[in-house]
Amino acid sequence: MADPSSYRPKPGQIPDSPGVYKFRDEHGRVIYVGKAKSLRQRLANYFQDLAGLHPRTRTMVTTAASVEWTVVTTEVEALQLEYSWIKEFDPRFNVKYRDDKSYPYLAVTLNEEFPRVQVMRGAKKKGVRYFGPYAHAWAIRETVDLMLRVFPVRTCSAGVFKRSAQIGRPCLLGYIGKCSAPCVGRISAEEHRELAEEFCDFMAGRTGAYLRRLERRMQEAAEEMEYERAARLRDDIGALKRAMEKSAVVLADATDADLIAVAEDELEAAVQIFHVRGGRVRGQRGWVTDKVEAVTTGGLVEHALQQLYGEERGDAVPKEVLVPALPEPVEPVAQWLTQRRGSQVSLRIPQRGDKKDLMATVGRNAQQALALHKTKRASDLTTRSRALEEIAEALGLDSVPLRIECFDISHLQGEDVVASMVVFEDGLVRKSEYRRFQIKGFEGQDDVRSMHEVIGRRFKRYLQEKQKSGEWTEEPDVETAAPVDGVLTAAGEPDRADGRPVDDDGRPKRFAYPPQLVVVDGGAPQVAAARRALDELGIDDVAVCGLAKRLEEVWLPAEDDPVVLPRSSEGLYLLQRVRDEAHRFAITYQRNKRSKRLKSSPLDAVPGLGGTRRQALLKHFGSLKKLRAATVDEICEVPGVGRKTAETVAAALAGAAPSAPAVNTATGEIIEDDGAPPAALSAERGQER
Repeated sequence: MADPSSYRPKPGQIPDSPGVYKFRDEHGRVIYVGKAKSLRQRLANYFQDLAGLHPRTRTMVTTAASVEWTVVTTEVEALQLEYSWIKEFDPRFNVKYRDDKSYPYLAVTLNEEFPRVQVMRGAKKKGVRYFGPYAHAWAIRETVDLMLRVFPVRTCSAGVFKRSAQIGRPCLLGYIGKCSAPCVGRISAEEHRELAEEFCDFMAGRTGAYLRRLERRMQEAAEEMEYERAARLRDDIGALKRAMEKSAVVLADATDADLIAVAEDELEAAVQIFHVRGGRVRGQRGWVTDKVEAVTTGGLVEHALQQLYGEERGDAVPKEVLVPALPEPVEPVAQWLTQRRGSQVSLRIPQRGDKKDLMATVGRNAQQALALHKTKRASDLTTRSRALEEIAEALGLDSVPLRIECFDISHLQGEDVVASMVVFEDGLVRKSEYRRFQIKGFEGQDDVRSMHEVIGRRFKRYLQEKQKSGEWTEEPDVETAAPVDGVLTAAGEPDRADGRPVDDDGRPKRFAYPPQLVVVDGGAPQVAAARRALDELGIDDVAVCGLAKRLEEVWLPAEDDPVVLPRSSEGLYLLQRVRDEAHRFAITYQRNKRSKRLKSSPLDAVPGLGGTRRQALLKHFGSLKKLRAATVDEICEVPGVGRKTAETVAAALAGAAPSAPAVNTATGEIIEDDGAPPAALSAERGQER
């Protein structure tokens, strides 16, 4: 625990201007980021008598070992820089909202030649129009099913679309009238895009004019005694009205607004957001966070606004944002929202009428979300604590293993040998800490030797990080270190494959933190190899165990008999989860490597030949075998391929030995060398480790 007076800046050293400040711990990690209208006044508050500080603030300043700041011109710039740093450094003492689930959106891929309507989750993509978020994916599919009667936009995947175009027949939706079948040319690309844009307009709330136009066309058809067309238009109007009824009108003035409510107690806070477009609730989502800093309701609202709109532009930021409390000061936040939207944004507290009533509804949702979260978390915390205590007792540890790392080896008959490292902290997965390795110290299949190499490489990096931070005085032996996939292990080399060095700038490092327990997937031989690797590095404060799959026995180093945990043990269940997650992560990486290897082609090594021209060559000749037999003049006939490139391609293919023909082991059929990889055979999956 550090004394704040040991790193307190000298009087007059802190500027009296707007800026952003960072507190770092003794390892150089950024643990808190804040902004201030006056850096001098704000930072002075942290260096008063510890007894007068909020308990969480007291913990932060005693954990920190230094403070630094950056001066900016305006408070809006400070807000933007604070958001960027929180996202970059992930400080442990800042409020960070995390979705309690991955909310699905209704997406229209306007960035494609033939836009597609589909359910999407995760990060938003450029050129895609999003509607939502929705609470459930089935709600999106019900809405889309009703809308396709009127807007028969493509919903099929790229593979189905391409296949239908090849055979000249649409899929089932094309036959029943729920797709306009652009794949077979029933409508042109321009007509289909116009249909997709009409779909987007309707979903965006511009419904009245379209319904009136359909009703007018229905009446005209009836007057002309085209009763079948009139009946279809009548059914289309009914389908659209049913789709509109799924989102009730809550604001009669067709308002576009987001309503944000907060429910909080001393330890946690829940945020609920209702997205209202055209007066209707188009989406809802919520977050729960730990209050790791002393923060007011207005501060929670400010953090929520940064989370919501930090990556948004244009119409994704509504004209009106209604909140239960305003950030202090409110002007920079409102100005920042206005810049994100490109036009004026109103940030205010609703005082009366429908908007105040709807805000009360959002607030009740936030209260229910917080109560539900506390019920779940109490159960989860009890279970995780019991599991960690059972592991500590069974393995004879001095304390519970708050950080557990598990390693697994994966290969296919000795080829593409890889390893995985997964991390659990406080019994929960920490995916940002996952790492993967290629086994490069030797060829062939040897799980024990592979485990020794991986454990050695992981903890060599740990010793190097300690040396950088001044915690380790001995020079670690890195002469025999093999490179980690995407990570160079020699001291002083970049940590990333893209060449960016990892400096002492506070960003989370790859191997900086040691576990209390290392779990290996295997029995006594793998455990002995892991222990030997640690002993060679002089590390004696990390416990090691192995979990064998056959009888779920826990093996310890230098023990002849395993530890058998009861089948109902929470500790055994946690170890199984850790082991299974390591196996999943390893085998996924191994399959990806094998897939890339199978997709490799002699054309990949041709200098100056990109993916587009490779595809053009294969499409023109039909197969790699025919391309190899072609002359330079014939290769020059491919659009975009000049004579120099053609000569390079011909020379490369002439020098490359033809690969052995692929054989389908299920049928014995020889697969034609067409430049594409043979399909992954199910028989291989049974031989994966």
